[in-house]
Amino acid sequence: MLGALTVIVIFQLAGELLAKSLALPVPGPVLGMALLFASLAWHGRVPPALVSLADGFTRHLSLLFVPAGVGLMVHASLLEKDWLAISAAIFGSTVLALIATAVVARLVQARLRKPLS
Repeated sequence: MLGALTVIVIFQLAGELLAKSLALPVPGPVLGMALLFASLAWHGRVPPALVSLADGFTRHLSLLFVPAGVGLMVHASLLEKDWLAISAAIFGSTVLALIATAVVARLVQARLRKPLS
């Protein structure tokens, strides 16, 4: 289990270093997750220790929302002041995400219908 956690931390660190060194506008942990995914896809399997650790994280996923909830309570005055802009941003980004998902689904569906040459 410690080895699997070390692997995750190393990939997160690699993503952070990559993001900082290349001045990318993407958070380091996101790049680290992409690197981990690429590595797992390259090897074609997920080690059992990593599966076990991921299952443990998933079982306790609700704990990861506690800091976000505390942040909402701490910054409630900002939410009261800017609620309209925040609501518009959430609504707009949700609509854009739905449109993007529909476009990608349609493209994938069309590609799957074509015979492979």
